[in-house]
Order: sequence, then structure tokens, then C-alpha cells
Amino acid sequence: MTVRTFNGPSLLAHLLPAVVLNSVIALGITAFGEHAFSSNWVYSQCIGLSIGTLIMLGIRWRIPDWETQWRRIVFIVPLAAAAGFLLGTALADVLLGNHSMAYWRTQPRKAWGFLILSLVSGTVLTYFAASRAQLAKERERAQTAQRHAAESRLRLLESQLEPHMLFNTLANLRALIAVDPVRAQTMLDHLIAYLRATLSASQAGTHTLDQEFARLRDYLELMAVRMGPRLQYTLDLPDALRQVQVPPLLLQPLVENSIQHGLEPQVPGGSITVRAASDAGVLTLEVSDTGKGLDSRATPLEGKGFGLRQIRERLVTLYGTESAIKLVAGSAGGTRASITIPLKT
Repeated sequence: MTVRTFNGPSLLAHLLPAVVLNSVIALGITAFGEHAFSSNWVYSQCIGLSIGTLIMLGIRWRIPDWETQWRRIVFIVPLAAAAGFLLGTALADVLLGNHSMAYWRTQPRKAWGFLILSLVSGTVLTYFAASRAQLAKERERAQTAQRHAAESRLRLLESQLEPHMLFNTLANLRALIAVDPVRAQTMLDHLIAYLRATLSASQAGTHTLDQEFARLRDYLELMAVRMGPRLQYTLDLPDALRQVQVPPLLLQPLVENSIQHGLEPQVPGGSITVRAASDAGVLTLEVSDTGKGLDSRATPLEGKGFGLRQIRERLVTLYGTESAIKLVAGSAGGTRASITIPLKT
């Protein structure tokens, strides 16, 4: 723990407990002494704040790294307490027009008692400040570790997505080579272009919706080579949402599910519509199809399929409870999948 920052809020956070403790000490001295509370309060504040300030300056000057040099506090606190006691007493004398230094000649035991009290209060304040700083540092470390774990998990999930899509595409390409080499060559060309375009996107933390829809267009063109006129698609992205940031390849598993489990099993195929909309700070991304419907593909839609499970885990990692994914049967057949996440530009 490095103790170096003494900005306004930090200084106030350290001095406020000192003011409270000084007031309690002044109240105690008044209860068992002969001076008025106002006079004792001024002396207590001057001495206590002087000690606290000198301790903070000593820590800043002599303990730049708390974890390895904290033992120096054993020397800093007594020296700061003694110097702060003398400095604070002199300052209070000036403010009140007194000459309390005479205590050292007339009542040395009382003077030593006040000095020991100053040392105790300085030790208490130092322990309080050090404990707060240590707790703050531990919280920061825990948050950093949690954030790094979440980022690592997200990178792992993203790295799993492209091999999954690539495996499916290569399997389809292998089957097509035997029956239509020309279309297989065209499909291979689209695959190379798609992989080149998605390489940088898959390595980034986020990209724009414009890029997300461009990758979907590449993928759907790739699938159109295999399915021909059996696949129709529409991409609906409002201009106002083109620069919104989203996780890369977020919608592709939904589109892939629509093709694999909805459209391909039907002889006439069908259509896919991908659209984006926003309302009240929430971004909604929707993939709907005219495929066989929800019942015919219950297994992937229940979350057992890799693609949908991967989407859910990515959403939880990135947005927590602010995100949701819903899958419902379409009113005219087929299936509609929607993702809602916070709208971030």
C-alpha cells in the first residue's frame, strides 16, 4: 500500500475523525479540570491537528511504500506527537493570549500528562487512518482481481465462438465439394473473406453495431452460397445506432441457430430478419426467422446449445443483471430471439 495521496477529500477524511477525537478530549479535560470548555477545545484542536498533520507529512516523506516501510511509523508517531504538542500549544497560546508553557515549570506532571495524552491520541489516529487505507487497498485489489477474472473468462468465451462456427462451416463445405465444386469454391472464397474481416473484431473488447451487422452480412452471404434461394435475409440497423458499442459476434450464434435448426430442415427454407432498436437507454437486438418453430428446436433454445450458452455467459460477464435474452415462438411461426443490454455509445 502506497501512502502518497493527500488530496482534498482524502485530507478531510483523515482530519474529520481527528476533530471529533479532539473535541472528546477537550470535553474530558473540562470535566476533570479547571479551565472552560472553549479554551480546552481550542488547545485540543490546535494540538491534535498539529500532531495529525505532522504524522501525515512524516508518512508521506518517510514511508512512500507502506507494505515494506511501515515499521518507520514507530519513530514518526512519537516525534510528530512531541513536535505537534509543542507547536499546537504555542499556536493556541497565540490565539488565546495565554502562556501555558509555564506548566512545564509550575506543574510538570500535568504537562507530561498532556504530552502522553497527545502521544496516545496520535497513535489512535494513525492506526485508524492506516486501517482505512489498508481496507481501501484490499477492496481495490479484490475489485481488480474480479475484473481481470471476468475479462479472462470473456476472452475464453470469445475464443471458443469462432472455432465453433468454423467447424460447422467446414463440415458444410466438405459436403458441398462432392456435389458442386464450383459453389464450394465460391463458398471457400466467402469463408476466407469472412475470417479476414472477423479476425480483428474477435480480438477486440467491443466494436460498433455497424461492424456487427457487416459481419452478419458476410456470414449470411456465406450461407447463401450453400442454401441458394432457400435463404432470404433482412438486416435492419437504424443510422442512429450504427456507432453503438457491442461485444463482437454477439448475434452470430442466434443467426446460426436460425439457419441450422429452423430454415435448413424445411424444404423451402425461409427468411431471417435481424434488427436493432433502442428505447429509454436500452438496446434491443432481435433475430427472427420463419423456420420450423420453437418446438422443433427445443434443445438449443433451452440453453443446451453451445451458441446460446455462450451468449448468456458473455452477457452475464459484461452486463450482469442489466442484460437479458429471450426466445419465444413467432406469431406466424418460426422463432424470435431478443437480447437487451444497456445502450452505450
